[in-house]
Amino acid sequence: MASAVEELQKDLDEVKALLEKTTRKRVRDALTAEKSKIETEIKNKMQQKSQKKAELLDNEKPAAVVAPITTGYTVKISNYGWDQSDKFVKIYITLMGVHQVPTENVQVQFTERSFDLLVKNLNGKSYSMIVNNLLKPISVEGSSKKVKTDKVIILCRKKAENTRWDYLTQVEKECKENRKPSYDTETDPSEGLMNVLKKIYEDGDDDMKRTINKAWVESREKQAKGDTEF
Repeated sequence: MASAVEELQKDLDEVKALLEKTTRKRVRDALTAEKSKIETEIKNKMQQKSQKKAELLDNEKPAAVVAPITTGYTVKISNYGWDQSDKFVKIYITLMGVHQVPTENVQVQFTERSFDLLVKNLNGKSYSMIVNNLLKPISVEGSSKKVKTDKVIILCRKKAENTRWDYLTQVEKECKENRKPSYDTETDPSEGLMNVLKKIYEDGDDDMKRTINKAWVESREKQAKGDTEF
């Protein structure tokens, strides 16, 4: 670019020199027109050069650093409530301000025996709730979510309508049923009582254990004395 401007400048100098020497009007008019043309070309070239330089400087500027949008850490949701109707099992999760986040920030994925709730960027945090091994199968297509004021409601559509769920998950059912004392009518009644007392003893606090121990010692002493009263 610089060499082109230099060449034009040499042409301009030469035209100026010729203008100083010529005396013919026609020649002077032609040289004057050429002089204006060359000066315009030089001006345009210089403007192009300045523009290119400015663009190069802009390209050399470091790109602006955009801070990533962070959502902090993920909180596992453990507190919830649930109930049911003939068609749905409904899970209620309280999250303050959840109704103010964009709709796409509240996501729920369903399978036949589970659901996965993820609430993103709520007050700088994400919230997650994963429930596996639902007690009974649900309809993935018929299940959905609703966002209310400070609350998310998970609607699990029962595959078998008009059936009652006594528990939300299979694990919950097994845990609670395993803790129930078993009563076998075919065994010795005293053995069944011992099993119940044993279960109470294992689950009880220190005071309960002392009470049971005291009652056991007193019962053994009475038996040793042949006292049948209890």
